[in-house]
Amino acid sequence: MSKSITKSGIGIIYAGGTFGSYGKPLASLNADIFLPVLSQILQTHFATYPNHAHDPVDWRILDNDVIKDSSQLTPADFAHFYQLILQAIAQGIRQFVVLTGTDTLSYLAAFLAECFAGSHISIVVTGAMRPLLDSNVLTDYLIDAQSDATQNLFDACKLARHGEPGVRVCFSGEDWPAQTVQKIHSHDLMAFVGHHRAGYPANSYTSKITQAQHQLWLEDRLSQLPQVFDSLSHANIATLYLTPVDTHLLAARLDNLLSEKPDAIIILAFGAGNVPYAESIKNQLLQAKKQGCLVAVTTQCAYGGVSQAYEAGAWLAQLAQCEVLMTGRLTLPAIFARLLWLIGSYDTPARRRQRWAHCLKDTHTVA
Repeated sequence: MSKSITKSGIGIIYAGGTFGSYGKPLASLNADIFLPVLSQILQTHFATYPNHAHDPVDWRILDNDVIKDSSQLTPADFAHFYQLILQAIAQGIRQFVVLTGTDTLSYLAAFLAECFAGSHISIVVTGAMRPLLDSNVLTDYLIDAQSDATQNLFDACKLARHGEPGVRVCFSGEDWPAQTVQKIHSHDLMAFVGHHRAGYPANSYTSKITQAQHQLWLEDRLSQLPQVFDSLSHANIATLYLTPVDTHLLAARLDNLLSEKPDAIIILAFGAGNVPYAESIKNQLLQAKKQGCLVAVTTQCAYGGVSQAYEAGAWLAQLAQCEVLMTGRLTLPAIFARLLWLIGSYDTPARRRQRWAHCLKDTHTVA
């Protein structure tokens, strides 16, 4: 669909979602229908790109067979996109745009941020709140002039073209480090928010990597792929959203979750990470550690993160034998993504906890 890619080119991945949806009700179009439309838009755009005659932009839509509504994405699908990008890197591509659905956009972007920490790869993730094509016209595939899809695509390509190392989300005229992004509105065009100060892995990208260092990094990641795929194909990260209930019911819910042998449990606690204390709850947390299940405590609040300022939250941090993971200012998608990457990359709970602590201490606190 394009000229041959160069190291300065952009690899574009279409993964489905609202961006390529059509009809009533909306559903993702098959690749053989949608990609020619997308390709024509990109050809027209880049043909008039600033300085195109002197500095033409190489791009290519990468072959991808996982195209679905993003609410249906699984950890195995995340591993698929990781592999797809790794293989394209091996072919010389360094800059990428990923088009995906907004439901799990922040989760996929945060996962890719974990995957490509330590590299000089540039990945921009975007999508749309309104489909590219006008579903009111059923006789032809016409661009919807009211859609945000076209502008989000062009903005993402411009950002990827700049080539700044790292994974970023670009949406509605703004962009942020991937692991700071949350979806905050179900249908408004300004559906996402993030911030520009972030710790690991945003600060672990480098533009000064040598070719030898890049090759070693790539070879290491490629050799690790079978382990990542195997682990993520059956990864189980459970969530527990706290509501005002008796502590014995909360302990029973933890017991039920642990009976499923999860790799990790994310507890969405009250306030600044507050969880009511009871011996029964403490015993379930001890059981989780015994099973090798990581337990991460975050907050239901959109902003602020967790702290140990209140006794209701401090007891978890002080209970060293449970080794509950504190999450600082990480968003829920970032917590999920980091746990997923640790499950895929490290083979023991002890190594996963050690790596979590290393990552978290490099995360700046952000208002």
